[in-house]
Amino acid sequence: MISAADTVLVVTPVPKDLRDALSADYALRDHARGGDGAWPSAPGIRVALTTSMAGADAALMDALPDLALIACQGVGLDKIDLDAAKARGIAVAHTPDVLTQDTADFAIALIYAVSRNIVRADRFMRAGRWASERMIPSRRVSGKSCGIVGLGRIGETVARQAAGIGLTVRYSGPRPKPGAPYPFVADVAELARQSDYLVLTCPGGPATQHLVDARVLEALGPDGILINISRGSVVDEAALVAALQEGRIAGAGLDVFAVEPQFDQALLAFENVVLQPHYASITFETRKAIIGMLRAAIAKAFDSSTFRNRISKT
Repeated sequence: MISAADTVLVVTPVPKDLRDALSADYALRDHARGGDGAWPSAPGIRVALTTSMAGADAALMDALPDLALIACQGVGLDKIDLDAAKARGIAVAHTPDVLTQDTADFAIALIYAVSRNIVRADRFMRAGRWASERMIPSRRVSGKSCGIVGLGRIGETVARQAAGIGLTVRYSGPRPKPGAPYPFVADVAELARQSDYLVLTCPGGPATQHLVDARVLEALGPDGILINISRGSVVDEAALVAALQEGRIAGAGLDVFAVEPQFDQALLAFENVVLQPHYASITFETRKAIIGMLRAAIAKAFDSSTFRNRISKT
């Protein structure tokens, strides 16, 4: 069992609530790359804390020769070198499942926010425009079609909720999912062509880099809305900005961006785009669950108990 004297190396900024919770049990030490871009050596460190957005590369693992566990806040593991971790016998714990429902809820919220002009109407009211102007019409949600790119845990939950609010659901992915009650469309552009809403719930990484490009956006069309709660890398942002400028899609709800937090400022110009600060899973309930899962993983990793390990699949 880890004692209070053990150190958790924090290799990227993490939320205050997580720091506070871990500080009650462990000594936390911030660790950053040197001016030359290299990770300083830190022998004796057994636990490193990171996030899905920051990840952990092989160079970091080489600099921590005694590392036993990478504890990752978040679901995505595309920025963690899992092969390097496996080769070095380093366990990787992350926080899936606990944020599935909240993230799926957020996708539905973005569908309504963009379609029904929720944010746009709020700005209209705050600017004092109601007395002299009328808001433009919004778009009905029910009766439309929803294409989901990536029918994993979050995608499946979005699909159920989308069907529940009267949307016809189809999906795309690497392969059909046995037992899925929705039609499978192999080509993402064809899925976009058949959809009023294209919802991205797929993983990031090289396999999905710019999966949604100019061709897909063209297929989505002038009445189509893009919802991205996956990773910013999945969308070619330059192509998205061009499509919005030229009216080739109806709007977008974006919770993730190619570069965070320095997102493309051109997106600020569009009234038909709802922008969120990578916020889909941030609820009080999910934060509590994530912190509990990481605390348990760190503790159990050192008393030989089983825990969710992306390497061993336990």
